[in-house]
Amino acid sequence: MRDALAKAHDALARHDWEACVGLLTDASADDPIVEAERLDALAEATWWLGRWEECIDARQRAFRTYDELGDTRRAGQCAVSLYETYGFRAKPAVASGWLQRARRALEDDPDCVEHGALLLREAEIAHSGGGLESASDLAGRALALGRRLRAPNLEAEALQTLGRVLIDAGEIERGLAHMDEAMLLAVEGRLGPYSTGKVYCSLIGACEDLGDLRRAAEWTEATTEWSKQHPFAIFPGICRLHHAGVLDRRGDMADAERELDRACDELLGSHLANAAAAFAEVGDIRRRLGDLGRAEEAFGRAEELSGRVCAGTALLRLAQGRVADATRIITGCMVEQSPNPLARVRVQPAAIQIAVASGDLAGARDCLQELESTAALFGTPMLQALAALARGRVLLAEHDVDGACASLRDALARWQELEVPYEIATTRTVLGQALREAGDEAGAQVSFAAARQQFALIGARLDATADTGEVAGVRLPAGLTAREAEVLALIAAGMPNKEIATTLHLSVKTVSRHLSNIFTKIGVSSRSAATAFAFEHDLAGRR
Repeated sequence: MRDALAKAHDALARHDWEACVGLLTDASADDPIVEAERLDALAEATWWLGRWEECIDARQRAFRTYDELGDTRRAGQCAVSLYETYGFRAKPAVASGWLQRARRALEDDPDCVEHGALLLREAEIAHSGGGLESASDLAGRALALGRRLRAPNLEAEALQTLGRVLIDAGEIERGLAHMDEAMLLAVEGRLGPYSTGKVYCSLIGACEDLGDLRRAAEWTEATTEWSKQHPFAIFPGICRLHHAGVLDRRGDMADAERELDRACDELLGSHLANAAAAFAEVGDIRRRLGDLGRAEEAFGRAEELSGRVCAGTALLRLAQGRVADATRIITGCMVEQSPNPLARVRVQPAAIQIAVASGDLAGARDCLQELESTAALFGTPMLQALAALARGRVLLAEHDVDGACASLRDALARWQELEVPYEIATTRTVLGQALREAGDEAGAQVSFAAARQQFALIGARLDATADTGEVAGVRLPAGLTAREAEVLALIAAGMPNKEIATTLHLSVKTVSRHLSNIFTKIGVSSRSAATAFAFEHDLAGRR
């Protein structure tokens, strides 16, 4: 058994998980220490193969044996590993129990790598709860311990944990510097596969949050190469999720969807939360590609796995004209968001867009103020571009066309600097609407044409038909939008506002706002005059 165990450890070092399992399955040792080591190695190999029940069984048996032997360090490490495994399996109560066992095993033994691993899990819990000061202290202690013990895995994981905490505290440069230092340990080959994957994915996740697209792209190649060496591991699925985000930002939406499909397959058996995130991203890409039916399927799968409706579903409802449903969903998403400002930024642009569509300009303003505060705090180009685009939407809804045009031009310049085609095209569309309302029809047409061309290049069929004031290629009169033309047609049909709202899946308040805009644009003050205008311009009966 000792000879087989030595060969198994050699297989683990080569990342040959199957060979390790073959050597250790259907075997046992009379010596309890050797048996515990066999179970521990077997758990490690089956973890990487995604064989969760086998992994958990072996790890729990290893923990019990180490505990009975009084080997608190290795018992504590098993407990930490089980905490993470149950967390991956979306069983937080069981995970919490194992973390408590890890505390009991390691609390009186602070000068070991195993205690450092416990400190990092405590830091992550504090961080997720908004306790940045406590998280920073715990991660700093783990970092000092890792360096003192010359333990590169602990040092690298502590650097990335501390880096994420610093970023969320607004110390972006320091935080990214810590994470880059952790990456050096990874690319030098000094880390094990778990620490390598954790550092890679954490850094790319931070870059996505901050909009540091160039840094993310720089590390993506290394991440992808690493993933190819671990085709059955959990981290390739997560790394693919991040890689797809980079592809999406570049406008390679079809490639991003294919990468996400693979991520979904890999993550379904391992990490349910990330599998849900992958399905949500698939849904959002399909929504923007105009494949609303399959987007619905992907969002439904994400909801099934996570138990929550995501912000992407709210934007899908908006695209379907179901504004009231979109408002209800996005309101729930905002309530569920953590106090972490970078986490809230992921939802705020959608919340502002939906609030504007529903006529809730006060709500849009409140959300915009929070988004702009976050952009000012972190100061990254992407956050500033998001805030400028959102401000342009709100100002346009408030009929401050000069302010809207200025803000949207600012957003457009920032997106062009970042080289993100979808956002460039979206901003051009909103700018075209603002220019039209300002009376600059020539400028509006140029902006719309550029947006259509950009959308066509990346295959975003839904947004290529955005509300540019045309229906089926026919120019609408008086600067009416396609939605306003729909409302006007129903007015001409004699429908009251409540019935129009039901027909178009809008709120009554939104219909009233559209009616006010229509009256202003066509220069009338009554429904009868608006009806006459509709018949005069061949808009009656349109839907």
